[in-house]
Amino acid sequence: MAMTHLEALRILAAHRGQRIVITTMGSVDLWPALSDGPLDFAYLPSAMGQGPGLGLGLALAHPERGVLVVNGDGCMLMNLGSLVTIASHSANLFLIVIDNGLYEVTGGQVYAGAGRVNFAGLARAAGFARAYSFDSAKTWQAFAAAALAGHGPVLVNLKVEGKLGQKTPKAPRPMPEQIRRLREALGVVAD
Repeated sequence: MAMTHLEALRILAAHRGQRIVITTMGSVDLWPALSDGPLDFAYLPSAMGQGPGLGLGLALAHPERGVLVVNGDGCMLMNLGSLVTIASHSANLFLIVIDNGLYEVTGGQVYAGAGRVNFAGLARAAGFARAYSFDSAKTWQAFAAAALAGHGPVLVNLKVEGKLGQKTPKAPRPMPEQIRRLREALGVVAD
């Protein structure tokens, strides 16, 4: 049986360390129950697929800290080119793909290629030295520490159960407040 989205995130939260965590789409609603500090950023832009770009910028600006971007599979498909860009910068970025085979927050439409897309294979082809895929909580738990060790870029594809009827997620706090909290946590002085 596939793991649930929440199970996948619980394991991730236990191994995140002091990294910045950017959540997108379906993970935005679930993550605050697991971690809600100033280094947790719920990214809900008007365009899907932009989480990896934000994560790359933060990873380049703060390579010693590292960044985890929790991205949906639909979002990843919207911006596959980001894999090449991330790999070319050797950024300390860990890209977590929540793979449920659906555009979950827009009504549960199955995306083209669902069940056939190999995100770990795409990442390796783009130049990632490390890319993993896990389809059970037991296996993810057993290998999470190793997968999230060291320096990125790393892609971790987590196959989770799809859930129809999801509503569009809402950020746990307004974007300006999230930006202020993250800047303060990173020691960035406001201009």
